[in-house]
Amino acid sequence: MPVHNRVRAPSGYFRHFHQQWTGSICNALNGGLLPRGFFALVEQREDAGAVPDVLALQRQLGFGEPPDMRGGLAVAVAPPKARFISRATDEDVFAARANRVVVRESRGKIVSVIEIVSPGNKSSRHALRTVVDKAVGLLGQGINLLVIDLLPPSTRDPQGLHKPIWDEIREEPFELPVDKPLTLAAYSVGPPKTAYVEPVAVGDVLPAMPAFLGSELYVLVPLEQTYEATWAACPEEFKEAVE
Repeated sequence: MPVHNRVRAPSGYFRHFHQQWTGSICNALNGGLLPRGFFALVEQREDAGAVPDVLALQRQLGFGEPPDMRGGLAVAVAPPKARFISRATDEDVFAARANRVVVRESRGKIVSVIEIVSPGNKSSRHALRTVVDKAVGLLGQGINLLVIDLLPPSTRDPQGLHKPIWDEIREEPFELPVDKPLTLAAYSVGPPKTAYVEPVAVGDVLPAMPAFLGSELYVLVPLEQTYEATWAACPEEFKEAVE
């Protein structure tokens, strides 16, 4: 089944497809693709800016009393007044809460992450910088990465997400083919760090891409099969909006 033009999908439909496809990829990995001693989980990104170990500590200990909210004004009753008011879109909110597939070894160590790019990741300079910083941070921690960017380049990433990510590692010329503006990029932490980039276009069949488990070990992620299975289970309203 060829890649669809996902720009046409309303944000709620896109979120549904994103979540379901993430789960399908995770199930495929756990269904026999990963070697013994590795497993995949669907986890939610923490893009709110909080330090992960502080979050974990708060969830574990549950310390602190809830604040007393009686002294403030209710936004619904008395909304703040200003000459200009701007709100983030649903896409921005979804980008911060989107799921990803995390592959761990039996002792719990994360060895690989699979990210599906959402419209919110490209909605602003800050959003783009955040996703690039997260990607570079994972690679810097020795975690392999597969980025699935099936959204057209924006003015903020004219060559797709691979270019700004790889520029943080090694600046070198890179230009997407005019007829293939979408990007699949697998990153191995090596050493040396290595990028495997496959440009695709709307209408293409998705190639299988490597998810690295170590410097000399990887599995091929069946993007086409999992995409097709997710599409087949989508409601007709979604399919009509995209097609």
